[in-house]
Amino acid sequence: MREKPGDGLPVITTLYLIRHGETEGGEVPRYKGSIDVPLSAHGIDQMRRVSQRIAADTTLRALYSSDLARAVKSAETIGEPHSLRPEVIPGLRERSFGIWEGMSFDEIREKHPLEFEAWAGNPLEFSPMGGETTLEVSARCMEALNSLLNDHRGEPIAVVSHGGIIRIVLCHMLGMPLKNIFRIDQDYGALNVIEISDHYPVVRMING
Repeated sequence: MREKPGDGLPVITTLYLIRHGETEGGEVPRYKGSIDVPLSAHGIDQMRRVSQRIAADTTLRALYSSDLARAVKSAETIGEPHSLRPEVIPGLRERSFGIWEGMSFDEIREKHPLEFEAWAGNPLEFSPMGGETTLEVSARCMEALNSLLNDHRGEPIAVVSHGGIIRIVLCHMLGMPLKNIFRIDQDYGALNVIEISDHYPVVRMING
């Protein structure tokens, strides 16, 4: 039985943290960052299945998403069984990759080999020209998320965002150094479940 506010036990806030579904052209790994790209048909189907999974577990009290189209469309599907429309939070959008946006890994390695090696060696502080560092993204996305969690103590809520953002959040929840963000996998349509009490967060599911 989960603790409820007022019963003398710790208040539990349940966070369903979801990566958007597959995007068009998603079969080729690219740094899409803040580029707006639509979901593929498969991505929409992924979101329907995640929606059914969450609805079987609980009734959401609130729903939020990044302001990018792929996250908003995913969140709209998540919210259907709960009669919820997503509230858009710009702080939850994916990292900007600057001049790398839209490029595949192979293209970046070919055109910017030294910068790519610097990124691979120090993703915490390095950013491509015009882009954001992990530290900068962490500051904005955790500020946005913590505000939502404070507003919904003791409630089940869902947040639809992006692989980079979710890895950062999971690092914070697990007490992992941010330099290890790429040790956490996040597939398209990944579902992560975190229960947050007055004492500490417990990660119940990763990349489900």
